[in-house]
Amino acid sequence: MSEHDEDGYAGPATLVVDDAELAVEVDLRGYFQPIDGYYHWYGRVAVSPELASAVGGRKKPCTIRVGALTASGQLSDPDPWGRYRITGTSTPPFSVPKTLAEVEAATA
Repeated sequence: MSEHDEDGYAGPATLVVDDAELAVEVDLRGYFQPIDGYYHWYGRVAVSPELASAVGGRKKPCTIRVGALTASGQLSDPDPWGRYRITGTSTPPFSVPKTLAEVEAATA
């Protein structure tokens, strides 16, 4: 897979963990996996003391919103720098090209 096979988003997002809504910064990437037929997205959540307090270093299901787009995901254990990994399958919380014209426009 080349770097151009992935879609992505970096910027502000809202994470909903349990009943807490947290403003965070994320760096997300994703790709369509033809073997299983799903879109897989993943990334990191920037260090956030509020998130660390809400999650407590454990794996947790979450909802992530980027603008009007929402997706369900899973937070994993934090890395040594305090950033949580987030993963999801299916519709990502960021726009992805859906037509050949959109793909060509994104790579131009």
